[in-house]
Amino acid sequence: MPKPPARTGRVTIVDVARHAEVSTTAVSKVVRNAYGASPEMQAKVRKAIAELGYRPHAAARGMRGQTYSIGVMLPNIRNPFFANIIDAATEVLEDAGYQVLMGPGCNGEAEEARVTETMIDHSMDGVILIAPVSSRQHLEHVARSVPTVIVGRHGRSSSYDSVADDDLAGAALVVNHLADLGHRRIAHIEHLETDPEHIAEMPNAVRADGYRQAMRARRLDEHIDIASTTYTQDGGHLGAQQLLARLHRPTAIFAGADIVAMGTLEAIAEAGLTVPGDIAVAGYDNTMFAAFASVSLTTVDQSGRQMGGNAARLVLDRIAQPRRPASHIKLAPTLVARRTTAVLPD
Repeated sequence: MPKPPARTGRVTIVDVARHAEVSTTAVSKVVRNAYGASPEMQAKVRKAIAELGYRPHAAARGMRGQTYSIGVMLPNIRNPFFANIIDAATEVLEDAGYQVLMGPGCNGEAEEARVTETMIDHSMDGVILIAPVSSRQHLEHVARSVPTVIVGRHGRSSSYDSVADDDLAGAALVVNHLADLGHRRIAHIEHLETDPEHIAEMPNAVRADGYRQAMRARRLDEHIDIASTTYTQDGGHLGAQQLLARLHRPTAIFAGADIVAMGTLEAIAEAGLTVPGDIAVAGYDNTMFAAFASVSLTTVDQSGRQMGGNAARLVLDRIAQPRRPASHIKLAPTLVARRTTAVLPD
């Protein structure tokens, strides 16, 4: 294998071909993840690319019809659950030769529109939108312009692919777990929704509906109690304060997301109460901090990595087959029981 050339300019596809001792056509096939490149050929070319630090020129590729870039929009950068989705999606896309570019939607329709329109204007080959709050009409507009995958939203469309957790089942897992431990006054902290489309499609709203359904199924209708705040740490803190001020304080709180549960735990500690001795707490997402020994949060694992990996594969499939029927994947959640829930003391 020849030594990497000493260069001061941009590494070209010709340099990669010479270094790997293959044709430029072979390099092009590997870069494009095209059919016809053997595993051995791919290994040689990718090794040469890594050694030379070759980066395909996006503008030139854009003129040929592809930029090998995928835009990923996320609601915000503070919720650690989104990192699981992005990590897995990035792994799949980078293996296929794509660069991932991210933009925060800031949980607002106007902000999301700016991000998605920018991605379209930059000729990205596809977009992955995580828990978008935009209207279905806007999402379908985006999907008509670029291959689109929606993550974490329950509405279906023939225009875009989607990946979502079975939030109804996930909420039931929490309620049944707490009820099996002897709890009856099980409260829930939700992210408030008023838009009818959001109530039907957003995971937080479906989770709250799942809580209500599960409470009724366990004949606990009279104990249904919901604090409506936001899916943030501050929202969890405020929601827990509201619930603790009730005449009949709950013995267990189902926080709609782990980030909400963190604020809940904080409020309970400030009130001089213990978890799970006085109040049991469960979250949703199984983020990395839920497993910390100092937290040990019972939570629902909706497998962010599976979500991200599936979303990446769907967008690649859509790029390769623009006219194929839309795919909608629903993942089955699991409960991870830890120290924040326990049998209700007598």
